[in-house]
Amino acid sequence: MSLFKARDWWSAVLGEGEEFDQGCLCVGDVDNSGTGHDKVVVGSYMGMLRIFSPHASKSSEGDVTDAQLLEVQLQNAIIQVEVGKFVSCSELFHLAVLHPRKLSVYSVSGTAGNVEHGDQYQLKLVYEHNLQRTACNMTHGTFGGGTGHHSLCIQSMDGMLMFFEQDSYSFGRFLPGFLLPGPLVYNPRTDSFLTVSSARQLESYKYETLAVATEAEGRQDPDLPLKPGGKRLMPDWTFVLGEQALDLSVPSFSHSSSSIFILGERNLYCLRDNGQIRFMKKLEFNPSCFLPYATVMDGTTNLLLGNHTNMLLVYQDVTLKWAAQLSFVPVAVRVLKGVVVSLSSDGHLLCSYMGTDPSFFSTPKVDAREADYEQVDAEMKKLQKIIRDATRTQGRLVPGARFSLPLVLVCVPSSPTRTTKFKITVDTNQPPVDLRSIFPAFSVKSEDKDGNSLAFQFLSGAKVTVVASKTSQRYRVQSDTFDDMWLVVKELVRKFDQHFSKLGVKDFRKSFSGPLPLQDYFLSVDHHFQLRVSAQQYQDLLSERAVQFRAIQRRLLTRFKDKTPAPLQNLDTLLDATYSQVMALAEAAEENRALLEEAFVRLRSATHLLVLLLSLWQGLTPDQTAILEATLLPLLQDTPQLGWEESCDAAVSHLLRTCLSRSPKDQATSLAQVGGPVLGLPRDTARLKKHITLLCDRIGKGGRLTLASEANVQVPAQSWLKFIEAFLTRSSITASVLLFSLSPLIHPALFVTSSSQWFQN
Repeated sequence: MSLFKARDWWSAVLGEGEEFDQGCLCVGDVDNSGTGHDKVVVGSYMGMLRIFSPHASKSSEGDVTDAQLLEVQLQNAIIQVEVGKFVSCSELFHLAVLHPRKLSVYSVSGTAGNVEHGDQYQLKLVYEHNLQRTACNMTHGTFGGGTGHHSLCIQSMDGMLMFFEQDSYSFGRFLPGFLLPGPLVYNPRTDSFLTVSSARQLESYKYETLAVATEAEGRQDPDLPLKPGGKRLMPDWTFVLGEQALDLSVPSFSHSSSSIFILGERNLYCLRDNGQIRFMKKLEFNPSCFLPYATVMDGTTNLLLGNHTNMLLVYQDVTLKWAAQLSFVPVAVRVLKGVVVSLSSDGHLLCSYMGTDPSFFSTPKVDAREADYEQVDAEMKKLQKIIRDATRTQGRLVPGARFSLPLVLVCVPSSPTRTTKFKITVDTNQPPVDLRSIFPAFSVKSEDKDGNSLAFQFLSGAKVTVVASKTSQRYRVQSDTFDDMWLVVKELVRKFDQHFSKLGVKDFRKSFSGPLPLQDYFLSVDHHFQLRVSAQQYQDLLSERAVQFRAIQRRLLTRFKDKTPAPLQNLDTLLDATYSQVMALAEAAEENRALLEEAFVRLRSATHLLVLLLSLWQGLTPDQTAILEATLLPLLQDTPQLGWEESCDAAVSHLLRTCLSRSPKDQATSLAQVGGPVLGLPRDTARLKKHITLLCDRIGKGGRLTLASEANVQVPAQSWLKFIEAFLTRSSITASVLLFSLSPLIHPALFVTSSSQWFQN
């Protein structure tokens, strides 16, 4: 990073939402003032043309307004602007504006004002050319050795060079082997045009060669014969770059240097006029623009180079002389009488200088005082404890280190909806609360003046409405989508706790009277399961088509390697058809994957809502709620090997066999069972939905979720013997070691009996 920043001399922000590129900036005495002060001309892709006369400012809006001479909205996008002598009967400078399908030449004139508003500037159209092809860029100069006036050359998107001598069209030529347009520049020393072709090589064409070449209309199709009197267009010389060029420049301030500069994506090149390389510098950054601007000593050239790290660098040939930090990435840079004019892609225009401002800040003296070693030692111990705790957690959040984000991050206020598909009612034991007081961020745009209804519209488009009863302590949450109600219900319950806690109410209770919306919840389960089935089907079909594709490839390769090849027998057609099927299946699988991720997110929201309703229904403790949530949400995301349905079914089944079983005998039997079913994609969701319904039923009948009940169960001796026998068949440890290891879990009266029975067997 540079220690020096580009000093702001004058700046302006051009419009909002406009886009600019390297051809949208030029500098010159466009109004022919004769004072020697150049103006800054800026055009945008939105068609806005602005002309500025910058002067020293103090970053106030009034200074920017005073510096702006003209602002005109043109009908078409502006690709490039240039200042030159483009009118044959005049020696004055004019402004050439290149549009996608039109070239316009304007005169800019200023009239001294008689009022306090200052001078008045006008833009007048001198002539224009309607283009038959879409333009890409242009260059100008005294083509053919002419003097006094400038001609224009426009490169089209399809590779045609169109030449205009002031207000008349001269001729057009197609570049050979053209694929994509590149930068274009005119070299007045050799009267030639330079461009970089799609073959990533610099090509030079003399104006004379272009003038006598085959007409453009005849060369548009390479199969057509040459017209009489024409010559095939060939470059005078080429230079292989090996990379695409961002910009070209031929400095005209010194004829002794005779240099051609090319800014590549990774390198800076300097060539002589005959195509021989002078030097090359490898860049360690991504450049964005450059400009050769002066010669300090013979044989060297100074140039400005901007990059994508907001840096403006000054080079003397390959030596870096200065680096300055900008506040944006420059896409175009020009020099204006001692200041650097830079333009960003979003319209930040800056005139800056490279000097440094003196700093008058001096470090204040610190009062000398003796160190308190006891205080330093205590602070050191405190910091060491923090480091040990952080190391122990290994970057993970400390259990309990939780926080809630505001609801306004994901939803905005809306108008309430009266008729919805899903409804949930939450009861409290306190008088009704004004919803606007607990949701102040959503009460600003609320249409309800009584405060008994609020509406939340999520960024996805779903809407949730909360309605408070006027006569009872009930609150109804309703929406057209079941899973979208979770966040609102959770936030409503949390707001209730905070509100009544501030009021000092200690016996506040909230509840849900049921019935549980299991059928609504199972809709989310079935939707997620069907997408998982579709994903597996797509995977199987892709595997089959891939095997078929490789088999066809092998057969084709065998045919091609044969010295006496046999007919292909439509194998190529079959290969193309199989490839199309593979691509179609891959796209369908990718679309199904995106839908599956969205369905899992909605399933998680619906599961969180079901857990919350269960805890409100039965008044579960936070520990019990955590166990229930871990059971119904064992995965954070589906994987191809393990999905939510089988994981949740296994967890729910474990609870039903242990702490939620009907008798201690069932718990002992379940603990004695070794192993379990292999987890995989089930055939359907009937078993899972049955187990979830049974789980809710047993919780509703008084069952309590706890992990300590498994350790308090007295397992019969025969069950322990079966467990030990099954375990020893899968392990290398002895029976005595295993029995003594399990002795704390077996009843003392059964330990001796089970041990003797085992050794007798």
